[in-house]
Amino acid sequence: MSRLRTVFVFTLLGLAACGFEPLYGTKERGAETEALLSQIAVPPIADRLGQLVRTELTNRLNPRPAPAARFSVSVTLTESSQGLAVRRDASATRANMIIDASFSLAAISGGEALLTGEIRSINGYDILTSDFATLAAEKDARRRGARDVADAIVDRLSIYMARLANQSPAPAQR
Repeated sequence: MSRLRTVFVFTLLGLAACGFEPLYGTKERGAETEALLSQIAVPPIADRLGQLVRTELTNRLNPRPAPAARFSVSVTLTESSQGLAVRRDASATRANMIIDASFSLAAISGGEALLTGEIRSINGYDILTSDFATLAAEKDARRRGARDVADAIVDRLSIYMARLANQSPAPAQR
């Protein structure tokens, strides 16, 4: 038991020494990630999938609308489907919904992109004999894919904004 405790203590000390710091939380200098993310606006994205991704992004970035956004993230989406588990009669019984997203973060005042990236989400669904059930499964896969894409974009934006805040000196607080 004491050996396990010793390993645990050394693991914690190792984490403290490696510069590990939580992304969400208060810091001695710089701003909190939530405040930084609230400065990012999400313009409308085309199609139903774009609406889903925009809703997920808005809910994560700025659930309470910020007074004035300084940055804008634009997202371009493509959706495709790939049949899997093919029967002898060449009909598929399972499919993958593939969502590819390209995003770009830029200052609203103009200028070049500050951060760009690409995300891919693959979600499977069953192709059933009932058309309604298949459409419901496809809709659910699209919704899960939109959530995955939004989560990945927010993760990358969070890291970038936290690094950006740490580069500039923190404003003096009164």
